[in-house]
Amino acid sequence: MSERLFDEKFLRQLERLALLSRRAVSGNTQGERRSRKLGQSVEFTDYRPYVAGDDFRRIDWNAYARLERFFLKLFVEEEDLTVHFLLDASRSMHWGNPSKLFYAARAAGALGYIALAGLDRITVSTIGDQNGKGNHGYFPPTRGKRQAHALFAFLQNLAGLQKDSLNAPARPDPARQMRAYAATAAPGGMLILLSDLMDDGWLEGLRAFTAQRFEINIIHILSPDEVDPSLDGEFRLIDSEGAESVEITADYETLQRYRQNLADWRDELKRYCAARQINYIPIQTTIPLEDLLFAWMRQGGVLR
Repeated sequence: MSERLFDEKFLRQLERLALLSRRAVSGNTQGERRSRKLGQSVEFTDYRPYVAGDDFRRIDWNAYARLERFFLKLFVEEEDLTVHFLLDASRSMHWGNPSKLFYAARAAGALGYIALAGLDRITVSTIGDQNGKGNHGYFPPTRGKRQAHALFAFLQNLAGLQKDSLNAPARPDPARQMRAYAATAAPGGMLILLSDLMDDGWLEGLRAFTAQRFEINIIHILSPDEVDPSLDGEFRLIDSEGAESVEITADYETLQRYRQNLADWRDELKRYCAARQINYIPIQTTIPLEDLLFAWMRQGGVLR
């Protein structure tokens, strides 16, 4: 795909944003996030009595002058946050102009850049491609803004793939893939799922991440003609995932039922996510990426 994901002006705007984590984190390297562990930083949290073997440099001598007892200062240690991006690469994501997959790739690229600029660690995996094994797209854990170009190249290549080249299964199994991912990932990180959720397995798979205390955000991506189709007459619709077909008559009443069912589906997803403290952000590919980031995700408490 020759189209660039971003220009330099947009990247400079992204550097004004930062990912918000609602929880303390336990990372592997020192970073800029509040940790559950106590260590050395600039943020004081508590005292505890000195015991043999403690570092003398952490003794509070002012407290000793008042109480004639040794106390250690405890500080909140700051660590890195790992942000896990899961991209739906199933056949249905290739629908629309721009495709839902291209929109998802740009959103992941922008959020990934924000995380890298904030010294967070990121990783990207696709779900629903290569016979359901998820092998076609994997960007390993990376930290530092210098890795942004490698991230963009990975996402640009993914977004440019034709749906037939993905060799997707007749019916992807996102639940199995997500359970496998959650079983190997360090618990407690931030997860951002970008998908059209055109399979019940997506919600089933999320249970594995809620059990592992992941902070989950869903960007639910649909194309405008999926939200408000303009059809009239007789049609044969083919499921892009499973190839099943159905004959319909697209009249006013049929389209009204479709729109109501879609609204009910979105409401059900919203309730499901709210009950599990999952951030749910429904979006259309016509929404400019700037609006998604600077408005929708700020209001949702994902960015500041």
